[in-house]
Amino acid sequence: MGLRFDRAAYEAGRGLVVRELVPLGPAATEGRIRPGDRLVAVDGQSLGRNDNLDAFLEQKVGRRVTLTVEGAGGMRREAVVRPVSASVASGLLYRGWVADRRALVERLSGGRMGYVHILDMSAESLTQLYLDLDAPNQSRRGVVIDVRNNNGGFVNGFALDVFSRRNFLRMTPRDLFPLPSRQALGQRALGLPTILVTNESSLSDGEDFTEGYRALGLGKVVGQPTSGWIIYTSPVPLIDGSVLRLPHTRIQDLAGQDMERNPRPVDLTVRRDLGAAGDEQLGVAVRELEAALPAGNVSNVPPVELRHSRPNKKAVDG
Repeated sequence: MGLRFDRAAYEAGRGLVVRELVPLGPAATEGRIRPGDRLVAVDGQSLGRNDNLDAFLEQKVGRRVTLTVEGAGGMRREAVVRPVSASVASGLLYRGWVADRRALVERLSGGRMGYVHILDMSAESLTQLYLDLDAPNQSRRGVVIDVRNNNGGFVNGFALDVFSRRNFLRMTPRDLFPLPSRQALGQRALGLPTILVTNESSLSDGEDFTEGYRALGLGKVVGQPTSGWIIYTSPVPLIDGSVLRLPHTRIQDLAGQDMERNPRPVDLTVRRDLGAAGDEQLGVAVRELEAALPAGNVSNVPPVELRHSRPNKKAVDG
């Protein structure tokens, strides 16, 4: 339903009190439910103190569901939503989290810095990276690259190419504005100062990306060392028709060190948990990137707190 409930209120016996609405979720788009409302019934069935909300929503994905909420003063009203699947709900939470990170970077830098998060190293995420690096980020003075919680894939080399390419010409079509030559010819490139944020949950090809970023000298790495959980496997069919994945290719850095079981280091260790209201790792990244720019371009905007955060122990999702 795109609702997140107040855990403290629930444990205190006050029921399911709405803490926030997931952006673009069913409840948010419906528009009648607000933070502070208490969910009291689903399709006319009252929610008791010990009832399992999930049981009320079985087989309801994509179907009309009437929610009854109680607002201030005990006034009740109804809202009709169409619940989404758990995977869609997770995607909405992720989109909201990315939007908050992007807004935080913009506020901390006074609009000078851009932000991209790479969810994993899949072809779909590479396409999304291309989109994210278009006009909004091209107009910034630098970009924060975030690979925290990236669980790998296979496109690290393609993603690194975007950040390592440098423009060398400008092209101005008649009656239009000037463009860097690579972008004008359809080749993805950024050509701006960057900084990388990674953590212990950046795995596999996400670690390849972190190593490549360091080896190519693209900028500083902020956060926590990666986990050293990197291994190249391939499927081997068995006689019963099943498949077993076996190690296939040994991966080493340019110094000859095996990547497996050897975490990728960071230049600045920042241990703040992402579940906090703020994001210290991102704040340090912004300050370090600004410090690398020419004098006179550093902002003094104080840290801000975010309303939306990643799912954590303080929230109960529904």
